[in-house]
Amino acid sequence: MEPAKCRIQPGRPVEPKIDRSVTLHLRGDWGGANLHRVCGWIAQELTDRCGPHTRIATWNSRGFSDAVRAVGRGEVHVAMTTPTAFAVAALEGRGGYADEPFPDLRALGVVPQRDRLVVAVHKDLGIHTFAELRESKPALRLATSVHDGVNHVGLAAHEVLTRSGVDITGWGGELLEDERPFESLDHVREGRANAIVHEAVMLPPWQELGRFMNFLEVEQDVLDALYEDFAWPAAVVDDGYFPGCGAFRTLDFSDFLVLTRADLADDLAYAIAWVLGETRHVIEGQYRHLAPERSPITYPLDPVTMGETPVPLHPGAARYYNALRTS
Repeated sequence: MEPAKCRIQPGRPVEPKIDRSVTLHLRGDWGGANLHRVCGWIAQELTDRCGPHTRIATWNSRGFSDAVRAVGRGEVHVAMTTPTAFAVAALEGRGGYADEPFPDLRALGVVPQRDRLVVAVHKDLGIHTFAELRESKPALRLATSVHDGVNHVGLAAHEVLTRSGVDITGWGGELLEDERPFESLDHVREGRANAIVHEAVMLPPWQELGRFMNFLEVEQDVLDALYEDFAWPAAVVDDGYFPGCGAFRTLDFSDFLVLTRADLADDLAYAIAWVLGETRHVIEGQYRHLAPERSPITYPLDPVTMGETPVPLHPGAARYYNALRTS
């Protein structure tokens, strides 16, 4: 393919201008959440810089391993998935990707979302640690996402609980499984559940529910094993992030990964990375009514750190991020 023409902006990486018209397929989320917003942003800004008959479609997705497989199999050109670190297993053929690795996966960048997977039980249970939970063996009604091999929340919840020696149904309890966090939070808020394992900790319902919940720190041997087996990192929830709750360590669930394959045209990869870094005000403007630490996209976006991904960068995208360091 012929290279893109560029408009030079002094002191910044050159702006792409692709003369040919392109057809691209993106894959976002269920349709009304943050991954779809990011796809819409990319589509708008990329179309402005491509030929006049450019068409860009965004397919619905769940944003988990289904998105990784879709781009890895070549069903779409670009897919969004979260959390970012969970895609490493696909690259290396670990975990659920052991039968179908995707070594040709490449990153175009990361859209930051500071998130954590947290385990919380109602204060009425008097449980503050996993050790106390194992000793008490209460019949929990636990809300989380479906454990179906696709949903990353359900997968992570299963791994954390199982490796921590927790047996919900074996102790006489019940799993309340749904696809999205909203249903799980409603289960707790409306009294159907007295425990929850989930992410999206910036959502307002967590502040309401946090006053009545104890958040359990995931034990270090469990975190170490998850990193060793799947490259899932740990992270800290800051002191006071939940009402009356001190700092604790748990599983990191951060960031939206913009994922492609090595065979994406170099000029398109550069152009998408440029859009992420140089038109970031477009997506930031949709979240500035929220405090950064309570926003589903953690702004202000920093183009340099957006290029730091656990999946190798596409060479075209790397050209943009490298230019940031020399401009």
